Amino acid sequence: MGQIERGLERALRTRPIPSSTGARLRFLLATHRGSTRKVATMLGVSQRTVQRWVTKQPGARRPPGPMHSRVIEEAVLARWQPRIRARRRAQAEAEGFVFHTRARFGFAAPAGSSDDPRVRWITQDLPGEVARELFAARDAGAGEQQQLVILARALGHAYFREWGRRAHGLHISFSNVEFADFSIG
Repeated sequence: MGQIERGLERALRTRPIPSSTGARLRFLLATHRGSTRKVATMLGVSQRTVQRWVTKQPGARRPPGPMHSRVIEEAVLARWQPRIRARRRAQAEAEGFVFHTRARFGFAAPAGSSDDPRVRWITQDLPGEVARELFAARDAGAGEQQQLVILARALGHAYFREWGRRAHGLHISFSNVEFADFSIG
């Protein structure tokens, strides 16, 4: 998961996901009404394995390994705050969002301009069309590079070309993202 994907996920949540594997397992059990069988089926392990992970008996307790911890984290992410995520996504697609980033920006422009890429801090309001395009690309399985292209085009238009008022021949290069954060609403 790249910086942009992580930023989008953070923007859609209002509370952080449980941080420990035990808390994540308790959340999964709560969403499945305590059924270790349903949680085991969802995670692709045996029911007895899930029972060993969540037991309170000190000698019988076995923590999940790193591979299973990643599977548990992905399952929690997929089920964490579904209505809030849908509402915030709809809000971003309707009203737009604020994009905060520190990344390397450069541009191709006519001769005589300063086109060397350099690291910049940018905070920019972007319209709902960009949010719709980003979410559609993410839903279609687009990678980090395709999402960077969408954001580079949007930042080029909004930040560097001032919504089409100047620098009409400017083409933006956007790379080396140190962080990407989105503010919705």
